[in-house]
Amino acid sequence: MNVPEAEREMRSNWPLFEVFLRSKRGLNHVHVGSLHAADATMALHHARDLYTRRNEGVSIWVVKAADITASSPDEKDPFFAPAGDKVYRHPTFYEIPDSVPHI
Repeated sequence: MNVPEAEREMRSNWPLFEVFLRSKRGLNHVHVGSLHAADATMALHHARDLYTRRNEGVSIWVVKAADITASSPDEKDPFFAPAGDKVYRHPTFYEIPDSVPHI
């Protein structure tokens, strides 16, 4: 299909959406790709058409890429280090009663 120049330029200005798909009930949503759309509703419909052609999805999330804030893998150690200082989060200070089954 030959898309006119003006329409192609308009589409290139649409925001980028990231698409997350849950393939079966009970599983996590997984990032499957990206697409451009005029709004969230259009992004959801395009994501359905593009990423669930064989009925493999039960739930789709679309999120504007500009709205996602993420940590950098390069800063992994300093970013997650404060969690290691919180020893109260580890079960070493608790005694497990005999009535609780041990796994």
